[in-house]
Amino acid sequence: MSSAPPPGWYRDPSYPLTERWWDGVAWSDHRRQPQMPEPPLASPPAPTPPGRGGPRRTNTVVLTLTGVVLAAAVVTGAVVLGRGGGGAAQAETSPTAATSPPTHGASSPPPSASATGDPNVVTDELNGITFPVIEGWTGPDNVADDDIVLSTPGTYHCPGDPGLCEHGQVSSRTAAAGVAPETLAKGDIEDAANTVYDRDGTGSKPFGGITSHRLVKSGQIAVAGRAGYFVRWRVTTAKGPGGYVQTLAFPSSAGSQAPVLVRFAFDAGPDGPPLADMDRITRGIRPVDDAATGGGVGSSIGTGR
Repeated sequence: MSSAPPPGWYRDPSYPLTERWWDGVAWSDHRRQPQMPEPPLASPPAPTPPGRGGPRRTNTVVLTLTGVVLAAAVVTGAVVLGRGGGGAAQAETSPTAATSPPTHGASSPPPSASATGDPNVVTDELNGITFPVIEGWTGPDNVADDDIVLSTPGTYHCPGDPGLCEHGQVSSRTAAAGVAPETLAKGDIEDAANTVYDRDGTGSKPFGGITSHRLVKSGQIAVAGRAGYFVRWRVTTAKGPGGYVQTLAFPSSAGSQAPVLVRFAFDAGPDGPPLADMDRITRGIRPVDDAATGGGVGSSIGTGR
């Protein structure tokens, strides 16, 4: 059984004045200047406080987005998220040799606004993709969840347990390598629905819980020039209009091309965003280093509620 430390930022063995992202198996090409102030790299960071709200629940007005690396399946092979990929990254010294690893899981590099300052693009550096900020949507600066890349502006009082909800959100996370997109999408959709419309991370039910669901559509799809798979559900909730949830899985454009899971959650009814926005956002997903490559939704994706 491997004793490698968890993913996180560690002192770069090649450039000790910088920090470098360790993905749990090998070094990536992501580097940064040490963040100040912070505890020594050999000290464990403070653990993440439990009980954060679900993806649609925001009890804080402004929080900074951080990326989340979520293992959606058992890791069956090495994952290298750096763009350099392959042998060069794996040949370098591991964090264990460079410095003592933290005892708690480290946070992952955050999706962030485009380096060019383009307000119409949100960049997920870890997964090597960008998302379009289409009309009626905003970037991640004003949402309370770590993996949210897009949301509808404004909030409203949740119809179930007390709290504030958004009408629409899109999140991005990294899955384990070695699992087919179809398997990932089909395995993730129930959790995506429950996290938003059933019971959130604090144990509350902002919509009173899910009473039923039905499959709207599913199938193969091309995203940023990569072959993927999507599953879309319509969920009915005890309170409120319910909503539409979709999981989209496809290979990353970065490093080892580990799978990416993109979750969509749209309220149903007149106040929710147009369902066609799922397709518009999907079509606008691009590789970070190739803005000319289109998302290319397949013919199996349609519009309408």
